[in-house]
This record gives sequence, structure tokens and C-alpha cells, in this order.
Amino acid sequence: MHPERPEPIDQATLWNGSAGQAWVDAQALLDALFEPIERRLVDDARRRSARRVLDVGCGSGATTLAIARALPAGGRGTGVDISQPLITAARARADAGTNADFVCADAQRHAFDAGAYDLLVSRFGLMFFDDPVAAFSNLRRAATHDASLCGYVWRSPAENPFITTAERAARPWLPRMPVADPHAPGQFAFAERDRVARILAGAGWADVAIDALDVPMRFPAASLERYFTRLGPLGRMLADVDASTRARIVSAAHEAFAPFVHGDDVRFDAACWRIVARSTTAAGAGGSR
Repeated sequence: MHPERPEPIDQATLWNGSAGQAWVDAQALLDALFEPIERRLVDDARRRSARRVLDVGCGSGATTLAIARALPAGGRGTGVDISQPLITAARARADAGTNADFVCADAQRHAFDAGAYDLLVSRFGLMFFDDPVAAFSNLRRAATHDASLCGYVWRSPAENPFITTAERAARPWLPRMPVADPHAPGQFAFAERDRVARILAGAGWADVAIDALDVPMRFPAASLERYFTRLGPLGRMLADVDASTRARIVSAAHEAFAPFVHGDDVRFDAACWRIVARSTTAAGAGGSR
């Protein structure tokens, strides 16, 4: 029996349902896990002397808030995400009077103020658009002339064995587990460097640089089971299996993750692309470099 190609997943439905709530519940774990990326994006904002920053796919707001705290007086960070549960969580953790705000919207289609931001950033939030060229064209309209885009996306599943460990361990018990379309909105949609470059060029971004980066990440080993049973495709599929099957999958996953467990920590290298680009005028013209 061969794995099936899944029907496309509506991102608004997904992230306003179980996936969004799972990320809210795991926000402390995810914030700690992705802190190395957050730190790099804060450094990007400082180096560029940014004053108005848009965080695309901001989740529960950790990166938006960290950048906002690093901005000069009068600076402001704005986070946008399609998930109402995550935006609600982001607003709840923002201190009164903070220089950050949060918008629940689809960044591909939202009517941002034109030329509002001098830096656009993203921590693994750029891979979920159903029309990436339209999305990056829309984001370019929101950028000032010569604004920078700085984002991090995942490279291929093969280069990220930790991320795919749970699904591989579970497949003997879930033979009909779908195999994702590599270009469909999702975690690895931007795995192909040349495709990402074409998308950005097609949306009119200039001076595109896409560099491979391996980022060491870690989180408490005590949180491992919560990580693989709540987040990602396996987390969603486990809700539909019986208790016996679930127990077998959980046991197999723990065994498969063993090489990544070092004492009290889970450690792995995140194989990423670091994307940097510069906005140009006349959004929608496309292709100018």
C-alpha cells in the first residue's frame, strides 16, 4: 500500500483549529527551541537600524516582541499571523504600552499600509502561502523602498532528519499517512533554493541572497513526547488512532529519537535557508533585479 498524496490543507482552517491551539499550548517550548533564530533576527534589525518591522507568520509573538524591545525610541514591531489563537496569545503576552502590535490576517492578501515597514522578518513563517509570488508581491507593497527582507525557512526533509523522525517511526502503523506535495504550503515548501529565488524575483525583490545555515537547537528531553504527539502531521493523526496503536507509535518514536537525546536535552541541527532580499519600487512589476 503506497502513501497517498493529501488534499491541499486550507491554512486558515488548520491554524485556527487544532494546529493553532497546539502551538499556543506549546509556546514556551517553541520559543526556547527557536530562540537561536529569534536572536539572529534581532541582530538583523539592529544592524539595519530598523524602525518599523513586520514579522510575517509571527505565531505567539516571541520574535516580534524581542525585536520591538531592541528598536530605537519611536520604533515599532508588528506581527501578522493567520491564526486567531496565536494572535490572541501574542496580544496577551505583550505588556501594556509595549511598542508592538499584532494583526490576525493572511499576509498574502491583507491590505497593509503601503510603504509602512523598513524591515520584514520571519522565523519559519514564509512557507505557507498558496500563491507565494502574490504573497511576496503584497509584502513588497508594505515595504519602504530599499527595505530589507530577512527570513529563515527549512531546507529539505532529508537535511532535517530530526524533524521527520516521528513520521518515519509511525509509518508502519499508519501506512496511509500522506506524503506531502513538496511545493504545497507547509514546512518544507521552500526547501528548493532555486524555487525560492524564482518566487522572490517574480515578486520583484532584488539582491536576493539565499544561504545555507545549520543552526544548533535544543529543548528539554522531558518535553520530547509532547513535541512529537502534539505538533506537526503526526500530532494531528494521533487524535484518530486507538489507544493501543498510539502506544506503539509513541514507543517507536521514543526509540527513533534516542540519537538526539543527550542527558536532559534534545539536540539537533536545523538545516535552514537564510533569505535576504531588498524591496524595489513599483510592486507587482516583477522580476527586476
